Amino acid sequence: MNPSPYTFLAQITDPHIREPGRLAYGRINTAPYLERAVRSLLALHQRPDALVLTGDLTDFGRAAEYAHLAELLAPLGDLPVYLLPGNHDERQQLRSSFPTHAYLQGEGEFVQYSARVGPLRLIALDTVAPGQSHGVLCGERLAWLEHELAACQGEPVVIAMHHPPFRTLIGHMDKIGLLAGAPELEAIVARHANVERIICGHLHRAIDVRFGGTIASTCPAPGHQVALDLQPEAPSAWMLEPPAFRVHAWDGQRLVSHLAASGIFEGPYPFHENGMLID
Repeated sequence: MNPSPYTFLAQITDPHIREPGRLAYGRINTAPYLERAVRSLLALHQRPDALVLTGDLTDFGRAAEYAHLAELLAPLGDLPVYLLPGNHDERQQLRSSFPTHAYLQGEGEFVQYSARVGPLRLIALDTVAPGQSHGVLCGERLAWLEHELAACQGEPVVIAMHHPPFRTLIGHMDKIGLLAGAPELEAIVARHANVERIICGHLHRAIDVRFGGTIASTCPAPGHQVALDLQPEAPSAWMLEPPAFRVHAWDGQRLVSHLAASGIFEGPYPFHENGMLID
């Protein structure tokens, strides 16, 4: 890999890993898709400085599923990996299954933490409502975020969370979106101009929205995607559209976010040869 003056934070979300050989939704073996995403990440020209997985790490939060997830992430070696629960996860099992991930082992109910990725500050915010598909940000979680942001004024911040804090216009997903705390979150973010991005999962699609004076985005999944149907009463459905992940690059002044295709493809081929456009 080529050295770079930039800082790279990779984001993978919603792998929905099952026990080996088990299918999600009775149809899809999600493990090979995450394997492909990991291979694609490792094949990037620049090695990421860290990877964050923004929730729905597993399908049911079972010990065997987390064990399988650990095996699938093992090829990343010493790359720092930050895990965040989604509505399909189980907080305590996540903590138990990854005992060496010290950032998961904090006191209290919520899996929330702050980590440094080069000059970036990654703040992970827990939106899980146990036993529910929708997300919640209660007063305690919002107060924790306000405290963390106050402690890193002047540093570029990326907030990671599972449920996006905005309407996506995909009706069945908005019904299980962040149903409490979004206006309060937006007010907090608007008071902190150093929040460069809010990165989310849950939607299995790439969506970008202006929020609190910054940009909030969701990320495609390594396997199945939510069908793009903006009819308010459209059925809940998924598709095997091309998967992707995000690479958020800090250039010293701005955060530049890219979608990276998950898979190995032909190329790269040169546009020019000996200074001339190839005919």
